Amino acid sequence: MVIRVYIASSSGSVAVKKRQQAIVGFLEANRISFEEVDITMLEDQRLWMYQNIPEEKRPEKGNPLPPQIFSGDHYCGDYEDFFQSKETNTVFSFLRLPPVKDSES
Repeated sequence: MVIRVYIASSSGSVAVKKRQQAIVGFLEANRISFEEVDITMLEDQRLWMYQNIPEEKRPEKGNPLPPQIFSGDHYCGDYEDFFQSKETNTVFSFLRLPPVKDSES
């Protein structure tokens, strides 16, 4: 399954930019394959993201903000969910990936 991180390249929010960078940086540092999907450039992808976020994860007003993470078509969560999985060392299960086995030299 492909991990997709929905981002906004032209966000005016410093907090959104930092959260996006934190997720992308972590995935790159851990060599986890993923795609960035820029919702400011791809209207159909933005609408798909909005429609596939579970009702309980949507804000009371407005639309969900990036970053949002999906594994294939399965919604994984937002930045807070990702951060919590990092804190509890459960990122691979959060992303629905098999655990990485330590390579023995």
